[in-house]
Amino acid sequence: MAQMNIVNVSTIYGNTTGMAVTTVPTAIVTNASSSGAVYKINTIIVSNISGTSSGSVTVDVYKNQTNSYRLSYQVSVAANTSFSPIDKGLIVYLQENDSIRLTASANGILEAVCSYEAIS
Repeated sequence: MAQMNIVNVSTIYGNTTGMAVTTVPTAIVTNASSSGAVYKINTIIVSNISGTSSGSVTVDVYKNQTNSYRLSYQVSVAANTSFSPIDKGLIVYLQENDSIRLTASANGILEAVCSYEAIS
């Protein structure tokens, strides 16, 4: 897809998704290769649901399903707290065939929620 002019758009759809974060890099949002859209990531919140154990999270942009670029790397999330690697102050756009992935230091400790807009 050619670079999209996001000033002259026809649709903007708001979306929210969530997932358990595991030790395998897993996409919380993927912009399909033929979507005809750009995705604006508004916020990602990572919550530690363990009452006793801390966990760490890595968040990366997976460009064209080939190269990963870290937004945060092994950031510790204490028990019963949350961490926002992306918020309104740090906007990330996903082109077609790009993803945002999360990886945890251990399974069963972290969950994540992502709010984003599909713009076309």
